[in-house]
This record gives sequence, C-alpha cells and structure tokens, in this order.
Amino acid sequence: VLPGLINTHHHFYQTLTRACPPALDKALFAWLVALYPVWARMTPDYLRLAARVALAELLLSGTTTTSDHHYVFKPGLDNAIDIEIEEARALGMRLVATRGSMSLGEDEGGLPPRLVVQSEDVILADCERLIGRYHDPNPGAMTQVALAPCSPFSVSESLMRETGITAARHGVRLHTHLCETQDEEAWCRQHFGCRPVDYLERVGWLNERVWLAHGIWFDDGEIGRLGGAGVAVSHCPTSNMILASGCCPALKLEAAGAPVGLGVDGSASNDSSNLIEAVRHAFLLQRLMHGADKVSHHDALRWATRGSAGCLGRTDIGAIAPGLQADLALFKLDELRYSGAGDPLAALVLCGAHRADRVMVGGRWVVENGAIPGLDLQALIHAHSNAAARLLQP
Repeated sequence: VLPGLINTHHHFYQTLTRACPPALDKALFAWLVALYPVWARMTPDYLRLAARVALAELLLSGTTTTSDHHYVFKPGLDNAIDIEIEEARALGMRLVATRGSMSLGEDEGGLPPRLVVQSEDVILADCERLIGRYHDPNPGAMTQVALAPCSPFSVSESLMRETGITAARHGVRLHTHLCETQDEEAWCRQHFGCRPVDYLERVGWLNERVWLAHGIWFDDGEIGRLGGAGVAVSHCPTSNMILASGCCPALKLEAAGAPVGLGVDGSASNDSSNLIEAVRHAFLLQRLMHGADKVSHHDALRWATRGSAGCLGRTDIGAIAPGLQADLALFKLDELRYSGAGDPLAALVLCGAHRADRVMVGGRWVVENGAIPGLDLQALIHAHSNAAARLLQP
C-alpha cells in the first residue's frame, strides 16, 4: 500500500502522438518543430479522448493526483482546460490544471507557429476566468488551477511578468518548462542576454509558488538560488532519456532546499502516462548519475509522493498519515516479475511495477481489481487510436 502517486508534469493531448513517425529520433527543438503542425489540427473531441486516455493510464498506474500543462489553444480549442477538468471529474481524479500559454510565434523569433499562439490579453483573461470558475484552495481540493506560460522560447517577457502578477493576486501556483536543454540556454542568452535562471528572477518568478518542469542544466550557484527561494522541480526521467536532454540534479536540488517531484511529461516524449514506471526510471537514472550507494528505492518513491506534493504546494496529500486525504495505491506482488523478491517495497521499483490493483481517491475506490469501474477500455482505445490516425493526416 502506497500513498497515491502524484504526477507533476504532463501534456494530456500528446497521447494522440505517441511514437509519432515525424518526431522520432529528434532532440527537443527539432521534435517540437515536427509536432507543432500535427498538434495544430487538434479538435475538442480529439482532446477529450486524449485526456481520458492519459487520466485512465495514470489511474491504473497508481496515480491519484495529476497536473496537466496544456498550452495549444488554436481557434476552436478555447475551452481546452474545461474539457480536461470535466474528464478528471468523471474519473474521480484530483487535477491541477495548469493554464498554459504561447504568445511568441515563429514570426516573432519564437518556436511555435502563429496558428497556436494567442494574444496576451486573451491569455490573461482566460486565466482569470479559469481561476474564478474552478480553483479550490481548500485542503482536499479535487480541482485546482495554476498558470503556466509554456517556455522562455514561446512566450514574451511581458507575459511572464503579468502571469506572475496574476498568480500572486489570486494565490495560485506558477509552472513552466525551464533548463530542459542546452539549446534553451543558448536561446535565452541570445534573446535575453542571460541564462534561464537569471531570466526567471528578472520576471519575478524566483519564489516558493513556482515549480519547474525538467530543471536539468543548472549550475551549482543556480541550484542554491532555487533552493533558497523554495522553487520546486518536476523531474521527468523518461522524457529526458528519450529526447537525450540530460539528467535533473535531483539530489543537489533537494539538498539545497528545492522540493523535487516526478512527472511523466507528455506522451509524445515518454511515450506513456505510467507514473509507477517513471518511479523506476528516476531510480535508475539518478543512481547512474550519483552512484548505487546514494539513491535508493525510498528516494524514488518519495519523489513521486511527498516530493510531488511539495511541487504542487499540497500538504494534504503525499503520505499516509492521520488528517491527510485517503489517497491510496495498492499493488499486488503475485506476478512472475516479483517471484523470489525479498523486500516487497523495493520489489515495486526494482522488479518494475506497472499497474495498480486498487486505487482510492478521497476514500472512494476509482480502480478495482486492476480496472476502472464504468470505463469501457477497449472502446476508448478504439476511438482514441482512430483519432490519432486522423490527426496525422494533413
């Protein structure tokens, strides 16, 4: 029995572009350029299927709380966050919906095509709407909203500042990609005249309401600044290995005072939404980086529970203790992969757990006997696979 796992970084819509031929074997910037035209064909119906698949896969892997970073708002997809919240509520899962944004198109020096960027006024107005309609600041909240400009290379400096001001006014958290690749560092130096962490401080984002996705290319001084400010980092090991981006310095960040959680990242760079598998990947990658005597299965499980709760600013989840929410993930150890295992908790990580047997959210069973009650999984796979095939057609 584990505390419910907590996923701190995802892109639900990307379940429609898993193992996508145009994007195979590419590093981040080339990967994004290949996929933006595909994502620009997203429709509300496609997004609904993508979110349902992502949420179902997360639940079946023992995840009880997830965030999602959605930033593709082409014309007709203005209610994307509303769709995701509806799907999470239908499955009984806690969701921190991060209202992503892209305002800097390729015609202005950014990376995304003009079709998927929005004006700052439209973005900020929708941020206000979503916070007012959905954000629950109370313990036990099922739905919360955070604000999440996509990345330094896809939003303007003014939008970063104004988003931070809006979040502070409403008391919500902030999220963005940062220091994922060395290309990003070069881009920031060229366009802002500074490194990404310096830019973060310049726009007023170096504070305890912020959690960053990836956080790989920090120097020791920057790690100290982040830890001193209480900035959290979502480690996304699977995506980082597939895109060959690098490895998050998780132990240094924690030692400096920065909470570290886990994220599956988007299903186009993972290519799954399975958080218990990401626990094993984090364990292996961090052990390779730091040494066999420095990282244990306890560390990896902590990142997926208490550490992830810290990323989301939650003190009501992430552990099994009196007064906390009844969010639990139960795993059976009767598969062939576990035969002969001596330590049951270590076996979950070392032997490669991939599916929970039962999952409880807020005292309610949402997974029973390895299945989600009321969800026709085969029908969902059929509809989702057809949508993915259509999305790839120009």
